[in-house]
Amino acid sequence: MTATHLPSDSVRTQAPRVRAPKRAFGGRYLHLTLGVVGMAIVLGVWQICASTGFVDPNFASSPAGAFMALVDSIGSGSVWGPLGSTLAAVAWGMLISIVVGIPGGLLIGRNRVLHGLTDPVISILYSVPYVVFLPMLIFWFGIDMKARIVIVVWSALFPLLINVIAGARNLEASHIQVTQVFCASRMMALRAVAFPATLPYILAGLRQAVGRALIGAIVAELFMGSAGLGYQVQLQTSNFEMDDAMASIAVIAVVAIVLTRGVGYLERRFTFWSATD
Repeated sequence: MTATHLPSDSVRTQAPRVRAPKRAFGGRYLHLTLGVVGMAIVLGVWQICASTGFVDPNFASSPAGAFMALVDSIGSGSVWGPLGSTLAAVAWGMLISIVVGIPGGLLIGRNRVLHGLTDPVISILYSVPYVVFLPMLIFWFGIDMKARIVIVVWSALFPLLINVIAGARNLEASHIQVTQVFCASRMMALRAVAFPATLPYILAGLRQAVGRALIGAIVAELFMGSAGLGYQVQLQTSNFEMDDAMASIAVIAVVAIVLTRGVGYLERRFTFWSATD
């Protein structure tokens, strides 16, 4: 019996590939870098237009003036009251939307009769701009916080509801078979199977809902509010305080980015197993 010897060149070891740091940096931060550059270009053009008189300085602001106004409002504390009022309306509206939208979407999505009854109503309320109902909402709810919360719920509920319904209706057959094999009740199936399976749809709906909730809060404050960032912008523009108004708009933009990016982080954190982005 003779031993078999393999030639040395037939056994090859493959060294692990190490990604170049420069390439990793470019792939990870390229989008952020381009975004910063684009924002810097916009601010630069805006500053040039304001400094050269291309736009009327009496009715326009500049990045430098808006930044100084923002620093002053933070230092004096005048921004915190309106910011807190707007965030309170968004928080209450999102809480009501989540409590109603997620269970309601699961029930409607898994029940053919409920889906048939509610689908036209949801489509109409989602498609028709709520702004046209503002006069009636003022008559019904007044112009206090209650009316603002109604607008926020109207803005945020339907994107969340539509996403949850879509997720519940698109459950995989294997998930339904599991509930049938274990003879699970309908409520148990919704809680233990339908809810985890539709979590990517739920978080995607939340990401849309939180942005629309902030828009609803600002619109409500512009038209019928007596507090909040939207009311502050309306008051400042009426008094031709354009730098202060742009500073308030900058605060709104920061809040919008923080809210949407925060929900986006939760979406990536809890649905890493999903193929959705």
